[in-house]
Amino acid sequence: MKKWLIMATIVLGGGVAAAESLDIAPFQGDSWYGLYFNGEKVGYLLKQVNQNPSGEIEVIEDAHFMVTMSGAKQSMSMFSNRVYDPKGALLRIEMEMKDPAQTSSFVAEVAGNELRMKSLLGGAAREDVFPKPQETLQDALRHGLWTRRGPAVGEVINFSAFEPMYQKEVSGISRITGVEQRIFNGVPTKVYEIQSVLDLMDIESTSYVTDCGTTVEDVISGVFTMRLEPEDAAKDVDYSVDTMVSNAVLLPEPIKNPRGRDWLRLTLTGPLRESHLFNDLRQTMILDGDRVDFEAIRTNVAALPVPELPITDEALLQYTKPSTYVQSDDPRLIEKAREIIGDETNALKVARLLCNWVSANMRNVFSARLSNALEALESLEGDCTEHTVLFVGLARAAGLPAKKVAGLIYVEGSPSGFYFHQWATVWLGAWVDVDPAFNQLPVDVTHIKLAEGDLFRQAKILPLIGRLEIAVEGERMVREPAAEPLPDADETDPDETAAAPAPEDEENT
Repeated sequence: MKKWLIMATIVLGGGVAAAESLDIAPFQGDSWYGLYFNGEKVGYLLKQVNQNPSGEIEVIEDAHFMVTMSGAKQSMSMFSNRVYDPKGALLRIEMEMKDPAQTSSFVAEVAGNELRMKSLLGGAAREDVFPKPQETLQDALRHGLWTRRGPAVGEVINFSAFEPMYQKEVSGISRITGVEQRIFNGVPTKVYEIQSVLDLMDIESTSYVTDCGTTVEDVISGVFTMRLEPEDAAKDVDYSVDTMVSNAVLLPEPIKNPRGRDWLRLTLTGPLRESHLFNDLRQTMILDGDRVDFEAIRTNVAALPVPELPITDEALLQYTKPSTYVQSDDPRLIEKAREIIGDETNALKVARLLCNWVSANMRNVFSARLSNALEALESLEGDCTEHTVLFVGLARAAGLPAKKVAGLIYVEGSPSGFYFHQWATVWLGAWVDVDPAFNQLPVDVTHIKLAEGDLFRQAKILPLIGRLEIAVEGERMVREPAAEPLPDADETDPDETAAAPAPEDEENT
């Protein structure tokens, strides 16, 4: 669940107000917030707005998470400082993330019409250049500036913010959806309800902001909440929440022979959308209101027209390119991939060799890391996220098209149920799912694919966490297997933001 905590924290920031003279005095100082995941406290966040001696305005967010993953205590923190000149123009962004294994950092500075960024991930440094973002100080203070003007219900603003971790400027729209009176600090206070939607991620949030510009509460997809609290109350958090178990979809009865079944039919109920539906050789999903009929059948890889490497199709080569978190052009990954596969060129045999190696050599440890392929190769430990990012990195280094996948998998135990999970998919004449954490090629029928691609695209799973119900059905659906067309070379890569000019990037159990 580490991925969703990071993503929700990012969603809490950013935004734009209508053009106006900026008076930051009402926003200066410290604000403390408790962080809650499906109603259970998982951390705290400090927001600060300061003006330094040189006149620059700093907007700081310092978030800390303390959770348990299957009994293992995990902590991580995320710090960001967005700096603007006195007129509100963006000058630089500093970001640092600490997990139990490493520190990742990003420093981006505006230089003319460019944004130059230095990043350090998994001990590997790199530099990238991007167009100057549209973001201004008005973005960082959008809700406070807006509500102090007394907006009307139905009024709309647009917003944008550059996110160094994902090398993208994201944008969206906010709308005033209600005004109410609340008691705040013992005084009746006008509070605005603001609904926002981020593009790319398809994530909705609801904010409650006073007419003096104070954010009382932010709710992301009905799952993640940031609530204004006194400092002592905000920091009153321990490791009591096991995010894996508390957000799993538990079943009253176990599924028989889950790994060896040839087919499985389920009914999924919850806030599902068309964007959560994936239909391919293995699974079929049919949406009817808030219900999805799901069926998976075991993939017959022997029937596929498996290609030989190297792949030459331009539409597929984009899935062999490096990215921020999948450094497949690094000599260490290339050397390890060659060591594992030798002279093998059959794509299916290459995929099996890589899957077997990752499964055999990685130590299973539940981790709160923000993972990348190089760090996973160096540590050779982690959960499904580390298994997947290393497998994808090795596959791409070997020239085998590969992408990340996120969804659910059935796990036997006490309790048994469907847990959020990450795995991979590779091109074997069709896209075939591979799970290096379970050493499966093809994956078993209990894998439910709900997202594919980079972290922004996988973020659409966030509204589903803790809000799904699953029932096992006893009869098969009658269906025609879905076709597996080649991807359009002109389409935006659904998997990664890459080092130029490659595709886009990523980062679960």
